[in-house]
Amino acid sequence: MAKEKVHINIVVIGHVDSGKSTTTGHLIYKCGGIDKRTIEKFEKEAQEMGKGSFKYAWVLDKLKAERERGITIDIALWKFETAKYYVTIIDAPGHRDFIKNMITGTSQADCAVLIVAAGTGEFEAAAVAFVPISGWHGDNMLEPSTNMPWFKGWAVERKEGKADGKCLIEALDAILPPSRPTDKPLRLPLQDVYKIGGIGTVPVGRVETGVIKPGMVVVFAPVNLTTEVKSVEMHHEALQEAVPGDNVGFNVKNVSVKELRRGYVAGDTKNNPPRGAADFTAQVIVLNHPGQISNGYTPVLDCHTAHIACKFAEIKEKVDRRSGKSVEDNPKSIKSGDAAMVVLIPSKPLCVESFSDFPPLGRFAVRDMRQTVAVGVIKAVTFKDASGGKTTKAAEKATKAKK
Repeated sequence: MAKEKVHINIVVIGHVDSGKSTTTGHLIYKCGGIDKRTIEKFEKEAQEMGKGSFKYAWVLDKLKAERERGITIDIALWKFETAKYYVTIIDAPGHRDFIKNMITGTSQADCAVLIVAAGTGEFEAAAVAFVPISGWHGDNMLEPSTNMPWFKGWAVERKEGKADGKCLIEALDAILPPSRPTDKPLRLPLQDVYKIGGIGTVPVGRVETGVIKPGMVVVFAPVNLTTEVKSVEMHHEALQEAVPGDNVGFNVKNVSVKELRRGYVAGDTKNNPPRGAADFTAQVIVLNHPGQISNGYTPVLDCHTAHIACKFAEIKEKVDRRSGKSVEDNPKSIKSGDAAMVVLIPSKPLCVESFSDFPPLGRFAVRDMRQTVAVGVIKAVTFKDASGGKTTKAAEKATKAKK
C-alpha cells in the first residue's frame, strides 16, 4: 500500500436503525472497497433470511453470529480511498450494551460521521451544515443527486478556510487532516493479540504516538516484557514504518499469545518507554451517577483499550468545571455535575499517561451500572519501577547487534 495519501480513521455513529451500516456498506461498495460478487452474495443471503433491506449493512456484519441477530457488535475495520484520504471506517454499534466497544472504537477515530434519520422531527436543521443522502439508493454519496433539487449544498467556515460541496465524499475530503505526533515516543495500545500459523504472535493496535518499525526492540507495559519487532503490517501489506493513526499488526519474537493482552501498551525501549501506573491524579467530571461518589468507589475505567477497575482513593478537591479553580477541599462526596481532582489506584496493572504528554492515553470514561457515569483527564501519574520483566533472547540479540 503506497503511503502518499494521509490515512484517517472515521467512525460512523447514530441511533440503532438510523441507517449507519447501510450507509457505510454502500459507501465502501461505491468507493470500490468491496467487489460486486461479494455484494451479490450478500444480497442472496440477506433475502434468504428475509432481510432484503440489509444488503449493504451485510457488508459490515461479516461475523456469522451477528448476521443472525441483525446487529453490529464487533468494530469492523473497512477501508476505501477518496481524492485526498486513505480512509479506514470504524462502524460503531448503536445498542447500549455495546457502548464499551463504541468507547474504544471512537477513541481510535479522527472524525465522526453522524447518521440521523430524515423523518420529520428527527433533527433540527438549523445552524448545522448537513449532507442529505440515501444510504439505500446511494443518492448524494459520490455525486450530486438529481432527486433533491431543494438542496443547494453545504458550507462550513473555519479558521483554516472555507469548504463547501454537495455530496458526502466532498464532506469527507473537507475534514481537516489530523496532526500526527510522530516525533513523540512510541505508544501503541493493544486491541488484540493473535496467534498466526507459520508467523507466530501478532499483537494488533493503533499507533497513537511515535513510530514502530521492524528491528525495533519494544517493551510492553505494564508487564515489562521486552522483545524485538520482526515485521509490521497494515491491511496485509508490510510496512517499513507505521505512524500515528495506523491500525497495524506486528510480529514479535519468543513471546506467546498468553503473555500479552488487550490494554497493554507497546513502546520503544530506547525512548521513554511506557511503565505501569501505581496511581494517577485526574480531573473527573461526573455525568450521571444516581447517588454520591465518595472515597473507595471502584468503578471500571475505559482508558485507550484498557478496561480495568480503579479505586477513587482520594477525592482531593472539588473544582469549578470551567476555570479548574478549587471550590472545596477534601469533599466527602461528589455527585452528577461536579468536577473534582481525584487520586485513582488501579486494581490490576495498568498503563496510562498524563494527558499533556500523551493525549490518547490520558483520557478515560468511568463505567458503572452499564452506563458512562463520568469522564476524566489524567494530570499526573506515579509510575511503578520498571524492573523485573521478561526480556526475550531476540531482544538481547538485537540490542547486542546494535552496540
